[in-house]
Amino acid sequence: MLGLTLLLCLGQLPANSPLSREGLDGAERGLRYLARTQEASGGWRGDVGYKLQDQYQTWRKGAEHLGVTSLAGMAFLAGGHVPGRGPYGETVQKAVDYILKYVRSDGYITGNETRMYSHAFATLFLAEVYGMTEREDVRDALQRAVHLIVASQNSQGGWRYQPHVADADMSVTVCQVVALRAARNIGIQVPVNTIDRAIKYVRDSAVRDNEPPGMSYFADPVGSFRYQPTYEARATFALTAAGVTTLHGAGVYGDAEIERGLQYLESEVDDFSRLWGLGHQGHYFFYYGHYYAVQAFHMAGGRRYQNYFKSIQSYLLRMQNAAGWWPNHQGPGRNFSTAVACLILQIPKEYLPIFQR
Repeated sequence: MLGLTLLLCLGQLPANSPLSREGLDGAERGLRYLARTQEASGGWRGDVGYKLQDQYQTWRKGAEHLGVTSLAGMAFLAGGHVPGRGPYGETVQKAVDYILKYVRSDGYITGNETRMYSHAFATLFLAEVYGMTEREDVRDALQRAVHLIVASQNSQGGWRYQPHVADADMSVTVCQVVALRAARNIGIQVPVNTIDRAIKYVRDSAVRDNEPPGMSYFADPVGSFRYQPTYEARATFALTAAGVTTLHGAGVYGDAEIERGLQYLESEVDDFSRLWGLGHQGHYFFYYGHYYAVQAFHMAGGRRYQNYFKSIQSYLLRMQNAAGWWPNHQGPGRNFSTAVACLILQIPKEYLPIFQR
């Protein structure tokens, strides 16, 4: 593992990688920016809030943000930087220790009123850290965090903004399933029934060609995935990427609904990127959508992955500021957008198990 870490930190790429030298340099500039903006506490700041239609409503502006911190820590791990070792070893170590301070006795990882999105990102980060370090304090926190996710699954098979509530949606569900997959990869027990119910929830959210005419409010295209498994819910590029990634995370591969979802994503990717990336100056829809789209296409592999990655790499390089950050006109802020952009660009390194085929 250390040999691979050294190769990645030195900038060498796997054979046939779609990541260009320019993309690699862009990710490195982003990591340098994140290293500069890390707080002495080990966290990163961001606006704590929630999505309201296509706006972002903030209730704690510029607070230390567990979700942003987890994504920033993941960006360094994806670059091959191990806690406590190498040029960013201290940066990652401080992030780990910061997150551990916010794991409650019931397993909920929350601070400054962050919610289940942040809990899932923190759980994913701790799972990948434990796979590298085998720290017992990390394992203990991770086990409790996983238990909280399992206990919070609703009757439909999904998750919502808070633990233990009746409602659910695709955007929160995908975060939990990816976190559970990472935990299971390193030996944390996850009930099979939890995964099976999540698969059903996602399948029930798919737009199919046999739906009764006039039932859907939005007439969304076949292959897309809805926000919730109801005809009144809308389907989007970001939600479809989340749906495909959830199925992959749950261990479903080569599935007809995955194939239809990928075809829909291929048909929409440029319009989505132009509108929410360039047009809206880095709207959180853009980063959220591509965070899952890159995972969906990476798992698919082949020419469609190569084509997709070259496209998103081009958009990200056009959007990056000379100082290393990426804009985020609507959302938690530059630390968030920069962390996600660095994660997307470094997926081809295939360093983290959760991002490996």
